[in-house]
Amino acid sequence: MKVLLLGIGKTDEAYLQKGCDIYLKRLQHYFKVETHFIPDLKKASNLSPEERNKKEGQELLKFIEPTDIVVLLDEKGLEFSSRKFSNFLQKQMNTGAKRIVFIIGGAFGFSEELYGTAKHQLSISKMTFSHQMIRLFFIEQVYRACTILNNEPYHND
Repeated sequence: MKVLLLGIGKTDEAYLQKGCDIYLKRLQHYFKVETHFIPDLKKASNLSPEERNKKEGQELLKFIEPTDIVVLLDEKGLEFSSRKFSNFLQKQMNTGAKRIVFIIGGAFGFSEELYGTAKHQLSISKMTFSHQMIRLFFIEQVYRACTILNNEPYHND
């Protein structure tokens, strides 16, 4: 299975990018992981949240294939412990799908089209974090899930 992490904007802080790079490299041991972050919309401040979501959604949808399992990282989604997230990831891998796509939305969430395309919605936390931080936190959790599934000593219960 392949994993694609999609999002909006670049990671401005070098320490966050370095952390993402460390975990992305570790994940290559388990499966192929790709990331793609579309550029921030130009003149986004002139758009309503709905217009912004729609335009961002159109750009993100270009990377989704009909056979993908699409998971939105959304504050309204299900919350999992690390162990339960590893079970969720295993179930997705067991479906036989070739690729699972995790999407980190923009400042105002997702377009209706993306909500309609998604099979699942997951919440990282009830707290609010920058999208750049969520990238690192989520990639680390995917790595943690892989170590749990392989009974490796990274995770302690």
